[in-house]
Amino acid sequence: MLTQSYIVKDLKVELASRTIPGITQWNRLEGRPRTHDFDRALQAEVRDALWMLSRQWQMGEFIGDDAASPVDARLAMHCTQLSEYLPKTGTLQAFDLSRPLEAQVERRPLPLEAVPGGSAGISLDLRLMAGRMWEKLLQTEAARPGGLSKDYRPDYRIRFEIKSPDPASVADAAICSNAEEWAMQDAVAGNMCDGIQLLQQLAADVASVGILLADPADASKLDGLGIRLQAWQQRQFFLPQPDEQAWDPSHLEYQFGASAPREGGQVVMKAKEYYQGRLDWYSLDMDTQSPVLQDPALPVAEVEESKVISFIPTPLAFEGMPHTRWWAFEEGKTNFGKLRPDSTDLGKLLLMEFALVYANDWYVLPMALPTGTVAKLEGIAVTDVFGERIWVQPSNEKAKTGWQSWNMFSLSKVDKLNERADNSLVLLPTLPKVQEGKPLEEVMLVRDEMANMVWGIERRVPAHSGKGKPGPELAQAYLDKRKALAAGPPVAPLPKVADWRYEIMNTLPEHWIPFIPAHTAGNNREIELQRGAMPRILPELPVEKVEPRTPLLREGLAEGIPYYLHEEEVPRAGVVVSAKYQRTRWLNGQVFTWYGIRKQTGRGEASSQLAFDQLRPTS
Repeated sequence: MLTQSYIVKDLKVELASRTIPGITQWNRLEGRPRTHDFDRALQAEVRDALWMLSRQWQMGEFIGDDAASPVDARLAMHCTQLSEYLPKTGTLQAFDLSRPLEAQVERRPLPLEAVPGGSAGISLDLRLMAGRMWEKLLQTEAARPGGLSKDYRPDYRIRFEIKSPDPASVADAAICSNAEEWAMQDAVAGNMCDGIQLLQQLAADVASVGILLADPADASKLDGLGIRLQAWQQRQFFLPQPDEQAWDPSHLEYQFGASAPREGGQVVMKAKEYYQGRLDWYSLDMDTQSPVLQDPALPVAEVEESKVISFIPTPLAFEGMPHTRWWAFEEGKTNFGKLRPDSTDLGKLLLMEFALVYANDWYVLPMALPTGTVAKLEGIAVTDVFGERIWVQPSNEKAKTGWQSWNMFSLSKVDKLNERADNSLVLLPTLPKVQEGKPLEEVMLVRDEMANMVWGIERRVPAHSGKGKPGPELAQAYLDKRKALAAGPPVAPLPKVADWRYEIMNTLPEHWIPFIPAHTAGNNREIELQRGAMPRILPELPVEKVEPRTPLLREGLAEGIPYYLHEEEVPRAGVVVSAKYQRTRWLNGQVFTWYGIRKQTGRGEASSQLAFDQLRPTS
């Protein structure tokens, strides 16, 4: 504790020798009144000019800096348009900017397959909607002068019939096991034609709708109505072509490619791991090894030459930015000064330094580019107030390898981590907002370390009515129905001969689908996950395989093709894959509705309690 004040006789000598430590410069000053009354503090009273000079000295305004403000900037860049699109499976096609890229990539066939077994297909709501539209076309055409000779609605209800389920049939057990599904199917049976069956018939042969005709003169009119029904379906749902598929079931993600012409060649980009539901520049990587995506049947895209655009640089501004003037009050909505970063929060420290120290060192050069543009920046020529012109190149031009550079909005190169990223800026035709429905099917893939396998748990299953219902409830109801159908005459119980019985294997709920480890073809060390099946054992019936009910897990099942899943796609936390309807409105006002898939991280491992060779109490 100082007993007397320290008097400095010669301030210049003391500062030169640095005998007194002190802070002589501040980057930011914040007022801290000592009372709750802010009236006098907000007045910022000035007693004399020395007070103002001291404030300027504190803020470092007297420090000379050999710098100038930019007054003119000229930007040189190459611009080209995306011209080709290639899904994972399918043919090369022209890049269509009239529809959103998410819908183009994510669209999947509608869930129409009847599972498990059965003669009636699922998605009854879609079948009724299409059937109602077809009967409306028939009724309107029959009432029009010179139209159809009669009303053909009863004929089509017989030809494309919605049958009433038989509770005694094994084929209809999936419908009859649920009272709500059974009642809905029985209510519409015979009262409406199956529009989906009719559309499938039209897809095979558009001239086949007149097979029920009594009057050959109506054949051409009905064929025209069939074309109108197909056009209606295309307006309602954005469906993929039969051979087009961007979804990769073995990796649980979408994969596609795109290209654009460039002087002396072509820019080829690929997306190998897209599943988030939001497409942007970070979803694509530059591929310099793949062949050029060019179809001679497609029109040749024009290559734009490099152009130079002049700008007047504008200072950067954002919320919470410190004002450079002393008498300006700042907006308190975003207060970077209240951030409390830890010692390891490097990103937060960099953000604070950018926002508080170097905020007024950045300028904005606004430029509007059309959607679907691939722009490559060559550099910026900046002219300052002193008349000096400086050529500014992209930040990673001088970096020798990839790990020595850092930048944003650039494209990494496929399988080349040590090479510099490409400076191309890609503006994809993507969506700002998508309206998503409730999941129609949802599968949780989890690891079971005790059983040494992966389980696909069907948490939500598409029901016959077209709604997504809980998988455990439908699986148990279906099993109970099959047991009831398989039950024969009552058998007298066996006499009790022991207190314990031997059980070879216990049973699991039928919505648990196993994935067992299997060697990759041609490799003795790599492992893949192959879809298996649990046995369904019913009295007096042969053993059956329990099939999955979600199309996500039925990949290749109808064709008898085994389904393999890459082991690294199921981490220890597991994954949740869901499929749902999605809807949006594009730039021209057109509405797109498609059936897409999302993938999210799970919540950890699970235990199936699968056990073998156990002793159970007989009672």
